[in-house]
Amino acid sequence: MEKTPSKNLRQTKEIAKNFIDKLTEKKEATVVGLSGDLGSGKTTFTKFIASLLGVSENVTSPTFVIEKIYKIKHHFFRRLVHIDAYRLESATELEKLGFKEIIKNKENLVIIEWPEKVRGILPKDTYIIKFEYINPNNRKISLPKI
Repeated sequence: MEKTPSKNLRQTKEIAKNFIDKLTEKKEATVVGLSGDLGSGKTTFTKFIASLLGVSENVTSPTFVIEKIYKIKHHFFRRLVHIDAYRLESATELEKLGFKEIIKNKENLVIIEWPEKVRGILPKDTYIIKFEYINPNNRKISLPKI
């Protein structure tokens, strides 16, 4: 993992862009887990990814609805599936929401906040990005090698 400091929103957006630009098409969905404490930047990172992929509506954390799906324009992704697993007790709860079907579709980019809550159902090739809150203007974002 490569730790990248982010001192402002512009830098976080650039980190999100660099990450998205490195993704390659897979036979199934691309799954990205965002791990970190409350307020560490997970939802902000997701908002930037959504914006970069053409989502014009306001992206918020789906804490209470668990999942939101957005249509996107990308050369191999058609949907951004944003999941917040914070309130889930186990991977079984995510499975009941049709997660196994979601990850079969290679046109889905799936972003899961709090992936540690549902680790048992995540594909082996899930990208995990770790967020560390340093202070109100500083974060460390640890990215996996792609």
